[in-house]
Amino acid sequence: MEFADRYTYRVTWSPEDKCHVATCLELPSLSWLASTSTKALAGMQKLVVDVLQDMDTQDEEIPTAFAERTYSGEFRLRIPATLHRELAMQAAELGISLNRLASNKLAS
Repeated sequence: MEFADRYTYRVTWSPEDKCHVATCLELPSLSWLASTSTKALAGMQKLVVDVLQDMDTQDEEIPTAFAERTYSGEFRLRIPATLHRELAMQAAELGISLNRLASNKLAS
């Protein structure tokens, strides 16, 4: 599967396992452990290709890479009314919209 290289991979050190752990955000149930980060990533990429081929064979839906998904830039967030009031007051004090304040806080 040539598009497996478009997926989002992460390699981290696991103190518990004393090795590197590779994961793929589009397929969160998978992981690959290895002695080096390079080996962990290579193992994970091969595993992803194998899993995608199996999914294709079974006519399962192949996940779209995060980089190729479309995002609207909007999402709903439920918060307590007291926090909503506090944030609205902070935004007013700063002379910015509540949306801008929330966006700035999420970005930091």
